[in-house]
Amino acid sequence: MKVMLAMSGGVDSSVAAALLLDAGHEVVGVTMRLWGGESDTGCCSVSDVDDARRVAQQLGIDHLVFNFSDDFDRNVVQPYVAAHAAGVTPNPCIECNRHLKFARLSERADLLGFDAVATGHHARIVHRDDGRADLCRGVDPAKDQSYVLHMLDQRELSRTIFPVGEMTKADVRARAVELGLRTAAKPDSQDVCFITSTGGRRTFLGSRIPLHSAAVRDMAGEALGRIDAVEMVTLGQRRGLPLAGAPERRYVVGIDVPGRTVTIGSEADLLVDEVRVRQLVWTDRPVSGRVLVQASAHGATTPGDIDPNGVVRWEQPQRAVAPGQSLAFYDSTDTTVLGGGIVSS
Repeated sequence: MKVMLAMSGGVDSSVAAALLLDAGHEVVGVTMRLWGGESDTGCCSVSDVDDARRVAQQLGIDHLVFNFSDDFDRNVVQPYVAAHAAGVTPNPCIECNRHLKFARLSERADLLGFDAVATGHHARIVHRDDGRADLCRGVDPAKDQSYVLHMLDQRELSRTIFPVGEMTKADVRARAVELGLRTAAKPDSQDVCFITSTGGRRTFLGSRIPLHSAAVRDMAGEALGRIDAVEMVTLGQRRGLPLAGAPERRYVVGIDVPGRTVTIGSEADLLVDEVRVRQLVWTDRPVSGRVLVQASAHGATTPGDIDPNGVVRWEQPQRAVAPGQSLAFYDSTDTTVLGGGIVSS
């Protein structure tokens, strides 16, 4: 089978290439050039492209570089900035997977005549007897990435391979050492690739949108102080607030960007009985009723019921999830992804 492998320059995709070769596939490594600006924390630097190219040389496979920077800017960076301007907390890594690492890459794979697309994600695809495919958690619970892949549908699952999904991270690194790959000891990518560790979100956003100071008030409307940038605040935030000497922990419970106001309250004020999600996607058929819900990349799941309109009602009140963040839904075994959506309220 002719396989296009997305190579980020990290150890997971490097070992994925070796595993695909061992399985007898014809493999071509592809690195997507997504972010053209400064990068020192993610998977888009010049050194990452070089690492991917060198690993491909070590393994004797062709390596291509696709420039998808315009698509990345349109589908990931601009929505990220717009979300912050509206007081919403986006998840750019999920949008990158949705629009670039699968949709855009699959289009290019079709154009070039590949049979399948592979990545180094820690997740598994289990093919059922009826021809359908399930997206399941990776074997290593500490590295499982199924949450950020919840948008994959049957067409994508049917032609996608996750070679390292059956391995622990320790096994991946051991295999890389055995093969002598230059990425064997390379640290995992952290944070958002277009946000530098030196400048941070404030520098990035401040160069693209105006940042406005805002009043901080409690639930009764009493003024407690001010913050420098309301666009930088997220629901549930505790740090960076003018709350010195407060008798209990306080959290952001409301953000009003047009009104330049941030409301804070207790942890109890964050509890909600339900949450509404938009852009619902399902790995197979639409689901309603009891699901297990995961609200962050490595968070624990919580039981709830989802209706056809995208309203999730919690079994027990839960801390509110910031609008713009994603929920992934799992089956009763907490293993198989059913789908997901973006929190709207």
